[in-house]
This record gives sequence, C-alpha cells and structure tokens, in this order.
Amino acid sequence: LFCKVLAAAGPMAAITSSGMTTGFSAVLLPQLERPDSIVKITLEQASWIASMAALPMALGCALGGWMMERFGRRTTHQLVCVPYVLGWVLLSLARNLAMLYVGRFLTGLCLGLIGPLSPVYIAEISGPAYRGALLATVSLAVSTGILAANLLGTFLSWQLTAAICAVFPLICYVGIFWVPESPAWLAARGRSSEAEEAFHWFRGYSTEADTELRELLRKHETGRPQQTWVELWQEIRKSSFLRPFLVMNGFFLVMQFSGVNAVAFYTVSILKDVGQGLDEYLATNIIGVVRVVMSLVACVLTRRYDRRPLAVVSCLGTAASLVGLGAFLLSGPSAGWVPLLFFVAYICSVSVGLVPLPWVMVGEVFPAAARGFGSGASSCFCFLVFFAVVKTGPALIACAGPHGAFFTYGAVAIVGAVVLYLFLPETRNRTLQDIEEGYSRTRTKVNALI
Repeated sequence: LFCKVLAAAGPMAAITSSGMTTGFSAVLLPQLERPDSIVKITLEQASWIASMAALPMALGCALGGWMMERFGRRTTHQLVCVPYVLGWVLLSLARNLAMLYVGRFLTGLCLGLIGPLSPVYIAEISGPAYRGALLATVSLAVSTGILAANLLGTFLSWQLTAAICAVFPLICYVGIFWVPESPAWLAARGRSSEAEEAFHWFRGYSTEADTELRELLRKHETGRPQQTWVELWQEIRKSSFLRPFLVMNGFFLVMQFSGVNAVAFYTVSILKDVGQGLDEYLATNIIGVVRVVMSLVACVLTRRYDRRPLAVVSCLGTAASLVGLGAFLLSGPSAGWVPLLFFVAYICSVSVGLVPLPWVMVGEVFPAAARGFGSGASSCFCFLVFFAVVKTGPALIACAGPHGAFFTYGAVAIVGAVVLYLFLPETRNRTLQDIEEGYSRTRTKVNALI
C-alpha cells in the first residue's frame, strides 16, 4: 500500500494543480473587475478568461492519450509538468490580457493532458482492493486544488496565487522520477522482465499478485514495441471498446451538464448574485472545505459500495438540491445562508458519485490494447462538454435567471440517474483483465456484467 501511495503522490500533485486551474478563475475574475486592477476587462473578456482554460482541454486529452502510449505513463507525466509550470509562471507575471489568455490556455491544455493520464497510471499500478479508493483520490486532489486556489486568492493577489500554484507540477516532476513505469505498459511493449520487476515493486509477492502477473504476461506474451495505427483501428472497432466508450461518454455528459464545473468556475459570482448579506468569499471557502471533506468520504464509499448505486444516489441528490435551490430563488435573492445550504447539499451530492466515479472508471473499463486511446478520447469528450458548459454558463444565467439554470442542470441529473442505472457496468473488486474479458464475451454475458 505504501508503494502504491508513493507512486500516486506525484500524479496527485499534478491533479491538485488541475483543481487550482479550475478554481483560479473564481478568484481571478473578481480581482480583475476591481477599479484598481492592472488589467481591465469587460464581461465578455471575463467569460473568455474563464473558458480559455477549458478550450484546449479536449486537445490535451487527445494528445495525452497518444503520449502515454508512445512514451509511457511516467515519462508523459514529466513531459506535461514542464508547460504546466510555464503556464502558471506566465499568469503570475501577466501584465496584459494576452498573457492571461496564454497562461490560461497552457494550464488548461496541461489539465487536459493530465486528465486521462493519471487515472490510467493509478489504475494500472494498483490492485482491485485499493484501486477504487486510490482513483477516488483524483477527485480529492481536484477538490483540494480548488479549495487551495480559493483560499490563496482570498488573502493574496492573483499573481502570487499563480506563483504558488506553479510549485505543484514541479513536485510531480520530481516525485514520479523515483517510481517505476506502469507494468501493463511495459508488458504490452514486450518488456516482460521490466514489467515483472515493476509489478512486484507495486504489488509485492502475494499469491493473488502472482496470479494477476501471470495473466498480464500471458495476455501480452506477443507484445511488440509499438502498436500500429491499423492494430489500434482494429481494437477500437471491437465491442469490448465501443461499449465502455459510449457508457463513459454518457457518464461524462451527465457529470458536466449537472453544472459541476459551471459552479466551480463562477462560485463567487453566483453566490454574490443569489444571496443577500452573504460574504461570497467566505461562502466559497466553506463550499471548498465541504468539497474536500466529501471527496475524502468518497474515497471510503468507492471502496465499500458498488459503482452503480453510488452514481444513481449521487444523481438523485444532485437533482434534488438543484431543483430545490431553483424553486427557492424563483422569488428573487434570498437570505444568504439559505442558498448556501443548497449549495452545500449540491456539493455533497456530486462529490460522492458524479465527480469521482467517471475518473475512477475511465482508467478501468477500456481494454489494455486501447486504454490510452479510450481514456484520452473519453476525457477529450468530457472537456469539450466542459468548455460548452463553462462558456454558456453566464449566458444561461442571464437569459433564464439563476433559477432557470439550476432547473436545467437538475433535469440533466434526473435523466442521468435513469441512464446510469440501466447501462453503467460494475467494476468494483475486479481485476482490469477480468473487466476487459467481461466486455469481450458474448452479448448475453456482457449484459450480465452490465
């Protein structure tokens, strides 16, 4: 367990920086809108600063999927950390709008690159017993990053906040240098002896671990150094790839259109609009603390309970809190503590299922031969929807009002509960080989898995 946690610590630092990228705009924009700001912005420019980070995330996911297959999981982490640090440094030194755009673009691109990379690496180095909990720490790291950015931005300037954020990708670069490459990636390249050594470093020498190692080496006994495009095309046409691909895209669609990142990007502005007598920065930090606590709870829940019940309960709780908040706001701005309570209920609901589970499962459900491509393509779709939600968030609130936006997001969560109940596969306590073989069986057996 210590080795698994040690190996995951580097990627977790990079993912914490991803959370900071998400939360940074919530403190950056209010400071830029002040009369004494060194960079003057309009409402339209503010929406572009927020969404500029989301714009390249899809491209980053596509590149991340290719890079992790070409260079390996560990090396790709290090390659991504270099522009990540550069992006934060540019934001810290920004004195004009162009530098803000470029800095946000780079940090958003690297967020996309990390998106499929870290869950795949963590899934491949951990066994069935701890995989769910370790993958749930992805959500915990994102929540911690959002909270850290909000806290830093509350007391410090956005320039100093950005400079501190640059430390985390650097920690990842150094931390992951000392751990082995993914055994699954090494085995798929025909490097069996290295794969065996790395596997024992991560998993030890138990009977269960030795059995899984033999299955891994048997599956890749004809491994070749590089997979050709023709071979990849053959893999992604199989039902063992297409079924989880469609399910994961649906899961990501429900997650994003439930308003998760729209709320994260515009928390301060939303709370300022919907609550009277409310210190929006204090409320934002309260929500950030709740998000971190619930992410810790999610780490426990994903180890104790199956994926599908958690997803359905999360969707229903999300819908109830959003519809309740929308109904309460129909009469106009309210006492600050009332919308804050609904926001806390919303964060609690999304944090136990809708936020962590897609990132847990994107590293689990795809076959090894196309895991990099599948996780990258699904994450790419996620961030395309991410951009659409974040860019349209202010316009939706302006046109339909805050209550209309919350009703819309709540309706998506209700539909998502039904869809996920019908189609989400169960992966808890199963080896990656077992999950892959389950999708490769006949239609009857696959339906039994689902």
